[in-house]
Amino acid sequence: MKLLFDFFPLLLFFAAFKLADIFVATAVAIAATVAQIGWSLVRRHRVSNMQWASLAIILVFGGATLLLRDETFIKWKPTALYWLIGVLFLGGLAFRTNLVKSVMSESLELPEPVWTRLCVAWSVFFLGMGAVNLYVAFRFSTAAWVNFKVFGGMGLVIAFLAAQAFWLAKYMPDDEAKPAAPKANETPET
Repeated sequence: MKLLFDFFPLLLFFAAFKLADIFVATAVAIAATVAQIGWSLVRRHRVSNMQWASLAIILVFGGATLLLRDETFIKWKPTALYWLIGVLFLGGLAFRTNLVKSVMSESLELPEPVWTRLCVAWSVFFLGMGAVNLYVAFRFSTAAWVNFKVFGGMGLVIAFLAAQAFWLAKYMPDDEAKPAAPKANETPET
C-alpha cells in the first residue's frame, strides 16, 4: 500500500496527461504531492527529507511550467531530483557518511567496502537517470517523455534493483548451509 501511496502523484500525472495536456498534468502532480504530504502530516506519519525535497522541486519546476506555460521546466524536474540524490550520496561519502548504508543497514549487514561500492553505484545510477531523462525529454515528443517517465524510469529502477540483488546475494548469510542447532530439550538425531 505504501508503494502505491508513494507513486500516487506520478500515476495521477500520467492519467491527467492522457486525459488533458502537460499543463493540467503538472497542476495535478503539484496538487497530488501537496495532498500526499498533507495526508502524512495529518496522520502524524514521518515525512522523509526526500519527500520534502520532491515537494520543493515539483513546486519550483511545476510552478515555473504553469506560470510561464513552458513544458521545459517540468521535463527538468526528474533530472533535478535524480541529480540531487546522486550528488547527496557522493557528497555523503566525501564527508565519510554513507547515506545508502544509513537507509539500508537495518535490513542488510555488509562489509564496509561493499557499502561504499553500493553507495557509488546508487550515485552513478541516479546521475545516469538524470541524463537519460534529459535525452528523452529533448529528443522525443512530450507524450513519449511522459511514457518514459512513468514506465521507462520505473523499469530502469526495477532492473537496477534486480542487478543489485544478484550482486549482493553473495554477501547474504547462507542459512541453508548450516544445520539447525538442537533445542535445549531435544536430543540430536543419530
